[in-house]
Amino acid sequence: MLLFLLAVALTAAPPSDDVVASTRAWEERRLQSLRSDDGWLTLVGLGWLKEGTNTAGSDGRSAIAFPEGAPPSVGSFLRSGDRVSFQPAPGVTVSRNGQPFRGGPLKTDAQGDPDVLQVGRFRFHVIARGDDLGVRIKDPDSSARREFKGIPTYPPSARWRVLARWEPTTPPVEIAVPNVLGKVERMPSPGTAVFILDGKGYRLTPVLEEGSPDLFFVFGDETNRSETYGAGRFLYADPPKDGEVVLDFNRAYNPPCAFSAFATCPLPPKQNRLALRVDAGEKRPAR
Repeated sequence: MLLFLLAVALTAAPPSDDVVASTRAWEERRLQSLRSDDGWLTLVGLGWLKEGTNTAGSDGRSAIAFPEGAPPSVGSFLRSGDRVSFQPAPGVTVSRNGQPFRGGPLKTDAQGDPDVLQVGRFRFHVIARGDDLGVRIKDPDSSARREFKGIPTYPPSARWRVLARWEPTTPPVEIAVPNVLGKVERMPSPGTAVFILDGKGYRLTPVLEEGSPDLFFVFGDETNRSETYGAGRFLYADPPKDGEVVLDFNRAYNPPCAFSAFATCPLPPKQNRLALRVDAGEKRPAR
């Protein structure tokens, strides 16, 4: 009897607004973000910085390759450990955060909001991934953005808005999160969400991102083989309340790597690969 009551408690949808309406509204916001001038569909380049001087441009010889349409020589990056500076090439007009920029040190995304440089229509900034530093390049006129056909989704369903029991880890621990670069990042995890579907128990372990209290789940499931993105999907949840967490799989979505070869996505930790079909959320992007 106790197991039955626990199963009912963990699988019952929490009181909420209409699942279909709220999911459709969320999907529209998601698509607006993806299609925006700074969305993932605009990502057109990624180059990694070596120690010392790194030339940048579209001439086919630069260390940091810019797409066609950018100046043959944009300038050069100077890396010294975890510090980076940029010097525009002679005659090339570059702005930093919307202001004229003649060269100097740059903030990376490891320091909060990075300095965003722009030459012509191309925007670029420095990202930090572990000990690696790279230059991410975006183009609002990218072919991916112009040719985007949308994202197919599963029908919204109250079945997939799950109330999970929260098992906190005090103090939080760090778990290993692999990524598409073949590296592993240690990220803080405050606990585990435990839920039951169709009489079977499942567990998902989230991580915390710097500056956010929300739980971030990177998970895989059996739909990855044929219907959803093969490298897994992402899901955010509000912080635990009264020992419970709402997992709304209707809002499971594709990582940036589903849209661009230049993204640096985390992959599901081993413990987050569910022996379950999650027929909810986004499917593979339309081609």
